[in-house]
Amino acid sequence: MKKADVAIIGAGLSGIFAAYGLISARPDLHIVLFEEGEPIASRSCPIIRGDVSKCIHCKKCAVMHGFGGAGAFSDGKFNFTAEFGGWLTDYMPASQVMKLIEDVDAVNVRFGANGPIYSTETPESEVIRRRALSYDIHLLNARCKHLGTEKNFQVLMNLYEWIDKRIELHCNTTVSSITPMINGKPVLHDEGNVPDSYVLETSKGQCACDILIAAPGRSGSEWFSNICRSLRLPVLNNRVDLGVRVELPALVFKDITDAMYEAKLKYMTRVYKDIVRTFCMNPYGYVVAENTDGIVTVNGHSYDDPNLRSENTNFALLVSNRFTEPFKEPNRYGRHIASLSNMLGGGVMVQRLGDLRDGRRTNEHRMSKSFVKPTLDATPGDLSLVLPKRHLDNILEMINVLDKLAPGTANADTLLYGVEVKFYSARLQLSNTLETGLRNFFAIGDGAGITRGLSQAGASGLLVARSVLERLDSGK
Repeated sequence: MKKADVAIIGAGLSGIFAAYGLISARPDLHIVLFEEGEPIASRSCPIIRGDVSKCIHCKKCAVMHGFGGAGAFSDGKFNFTAEFGGWLTDYMPASQVMKLIEDVDAVNVRFGANGPIYSTETPESEVIRRRALSYDIHLLNARCKHLGTEKNFQVLMNLYEWIDKRIELHCNTTVSSITPMINGKPVLHDEGNVPDSYVLETSKGQCACDILIAAPGRSGSEWFSNICRSLRLPVLNNRVDLGVRVELPALVFKDITDAMYEAKLKYMTRVYKDIVRTFCMNPYGYVVAENTDGIVTVNGHSYDDPNLRSENTNFALLVSNRFTEPFKEPNRYGRHIASLSNMLGGGVMVQRLGDLRDGRRTNEHRMSKSFVKPTLDATPGDLSLVLPKRHLDNILEMINVLDKLAPGTANADTLLYGVEVKFYSARLQLSNTLETGLRNFFAIGDGAGITRGLSQAGASGLLVARSVLERLDSGK
């Protein structure tokens, strides 16, 4: 059995920055990083390559799994804010979160992450903010650095090459179990025992470690929930976000995207008093499909290179659902809704807004007449057969309000892709250093349910790396 000082599970942004923070300060540490997907250079989606037009349900989705995590094929939007993108402010002051985010950006810049920074605090943005408020739409504060999908991927390539030379990195490796140990014997969490090490059962054999960092990422949320239950660590997960991805001519949102690139907009609907928000805005971008454990959902990205851009802008409209007792499986609920789209459309479904309002299914003929040409080959269909009425009512109300802020949003040819689902990982009780109830076992990133984006995920990795280094230096 191999023995490491620190074992990290997951090579998304949080796991990458945990490894970077540790090894850059202590090159003598033996660090093992396990990732169930491919190395970054081997990650390749057949849709992105142009081999196929629709998801073919690869055994392991390259968009979701592999070094770089779910952010590898994103358009590299790095948000400098503590207002959204995670819940690190539950564990530390916002000023500390911002300092960690700045430190993550400094590392990224070292590996090539140079790009324009947009702000919601410019005079142009303030005009948009005031106009939005007049319609009861709230613009969240943030600075946003945009890299583009191609540059974001290259930064991760550079990080991979640097890390791979300095730690023991195992891709295509799954972890099936985690066992806390005392003096070489397994112990249970609820017996009041304090483990002195952990044993991981992996597809490449056993690995023991003194310190364990779980960073399973978005695609590992269900796996992590099961691991926590097996370790008798109580978790809470009562939220899932459901909605659609909107695609329309880039000109409609040009004033907004030119000023701040991505606008995070929130609105409370008048009928149900639900919050609807925009998410992941991609000017001149593309709608893409992603496969999460067999369920095909929709997302978006955009390039930095003008020659690779489309004529459209896309963004998600999401409705948050929080469930109360006795229901405890919001991710299962989200998967069920997404599976209806998969069942009816064989994957992602697309509908013209005009057809949805008229209560009719979009078909190939109507789609061919549309002035907005889809950037994803999706099945024309009827989203009213998929999404609950409450969600559709909320989304349609939000579109009508956005039309006042950005005239043209509610045009008949605006395209709605469904469904977009944001699954939230089980959330553990953690200390302010993100340590679980088991000593020297830390949980970070999207997989721990505490972050929701590149910047805070990386920040959580750096935070834990520094906490581990302090513990090692103190000898406690």
